[in-house]
Amino acid sequence: MAFLFVTSGAAHAQSEPPSQWGLGATVGQERQPYRDFDHKAQLLPLILFENRWVRVAGPSADLSLVRGTGWAAGLRLRYAGEGYEADDSPALQGMAERKAGVWLGGSARWDLPWLTISGEVLGDAANDSQGLRASLGAERRINAGGGIDVTPRLVAHHLDRKYVEYYYGVTAAEAHAARPAYAGSSTTNLEAGLRIGYTLAPRQRLSLDVSSTRLGSGIKDSPLVDRSRQDSARISYLYLF
Repeated sequence: MAFLFVTSGAAHAQSEPPSQWGLGATVGQERQPYRDFDHKAQLLPLILFENRWVRVAGPSADLSLVRGTGWAAGLRLRYAGEGYEADDSPALQGMAERKAGVWLGGSARWDLPWLTISGEVLGDAANDSQGLRASLGAERRINAGGGIDVTPRLVAHHLDRKYVEYYYGVTAAEAHAARPAYAGSSTTNLEAGLRIGYTLAPRQRLSLDVSSTRLGSGIKDSPLVDRSRQDSARISYLYLF
């Protein structure tokens, strides 16, 4: 969600916008819910390309298949930085690596007069977890004047049992006295976020994105987890060509 600022303007632009390129960088931190996890800030490049049918923005790429007045639907490919290695935390010693996810599926967006509603259903393209994830969210972009826009959002993220079992489960081979086996169950996380954008110059955008996600019981009950929520903050800069 930290990269959504690069597309917020396009969602409210004319129906036939020209192709657009952008390059920048983003730095931030997301607090993983795992016990004693080594939380590291990340500096990543930021790439934007967008036209009527294709949108590449940060970790996701969209192909628009059908569209009408105020709505569009298509295919989505998304990279998500989930997963861990055993040396990321003392609590994960002896656990097998869980790989970051590449997710593929369908997405849709509805632009209402005062609200934008979006949803997606994605499956694990690499088949590491064999899981499914689905999200449904709403946001409202508010022009605060002076080149500043504010966009609050609410999102529900549903994660199926295989997803939870892969990222938060403990197999019998990984279990010990202080870390019992755990299979997990499907769960729903609830996210509240706020994005503040600032136009530094006609072709330059700066954004601050903060969010807090309340974790569902399928994740909170895992012996690998000691937090009930997952917080993140990220600052991004984008130059539009």
